Amino acid sequence: MRNRIEDVAAAAGVSMKTVSRVLNNEPNVRAEMRERVMRAVEKLQYKPNPSARSLAGHRSYSVALVYNNPSRNYLMEIQGGMLEACHDSGYNLFLSPLSTGKEKVAEIQTLFRNFGPDGVVLIPPLTDDKVVLDFLEQRGVPFACIAPKHAADRIGVGMDETTAVLDLMAQLIKLGHRRIGHIKGPSAHGASQWRYSGYKQALQRAGIEYDPALVVPGAFSFDSGEQGANALLALKHPPTAIFAANDDMAAGVIRAAALRGLSVPRDLSVCGFDDTPISRHIHPALTTIRQPTSEMGRMATLELLARIKSPEAGRMLRVDHAVLIRESTAAPRRR
Repeated sequence: MRNRIEDVAAAAGVSMKTVSRVLNNEPNVRAEMRERVMRAVEKLQYKPNPSARSLAGHRSYSVALVYNNPSRNYLMEIQGGMLEACHDSGYNLFLSPLSTGKEKVAEIQTLFRNFGPDGVVLIPPLTDDKVVLDFLEQRGVPFACIAPKHAADRIGVGMDETTAVLDLMAQLIKLGHRRIGHIKGPSAHGASQWRYSGYKQALQRAGIEYDPALVVPGAFSFDSGEQGANALLALKHPPTAIFAANDDMAAGVIRAAALRGLSVPRDLSVCGFDDTPISRHIHPALTTIRQPTSEMGRMATLELLARIKSPEAGRMLRVDHAVLIRESTAAPRRR
């Protein structure tokens, strides 16, 4: 027979309410009491009944990752961190892709009608999507944001992406590059603006004149990176290095260079942003900025779960970056 919460309470010599508080990771439970309950849980191999738990707590014990980000690598990293936090806290995770048009209102309504998550984690560009934010705020749904443009009164996690790009560009300039191309991300993303700002500021600091011909649009996708690289490499005076605003686009740059018979990094240095798995799996391995994406997913989820338990809980956290120098960058070749 399946053991019940009553059996755990009896084995631990505590009330069912105490067992519930321990299993829900609630604060203000004495360490000795928590240890007694967990010993009983392990001894009886007790597993909470999800349906009974939901009914008793008036919660679904699930959260949703709501997204329309085209970078699968970024999405998988965020999802991995969220799954870790959900597993440790006894929550389920739903993935909910949204369209970019008017359909997104109906789609998010369907999410809550069918699954009723207790809260939502948003990733760019939805972190700053007024339609989505208004929907959640009007219904009092707790949510956490990853890398929002406007962090005031928000909970979640972010990083100083402009400073990160300044550090990366300093490495390219130190190698001797003066014609550095940039493939931007979508304008709706705060990340695109921060990374573009870092690119421009780095040129200014080094006394290098900004050339708008060296900046092309992208969509944070492999294909847009390849297209952007072709546009830059077709210039009469092409760049000696290209900074793409994420790793997926940088991988597209490396493909475009190869198809033109160019060697990376001998003929062209390439770097990206995020340190997603593709940056390590392609050849040559990509110089990039490490944004601890998986950890950010985990941290944002924990802040969301804290807010679900208490309306006053939850913080906006900051993480550090690191510039990772790999095989895709070198000193420019004399032409």
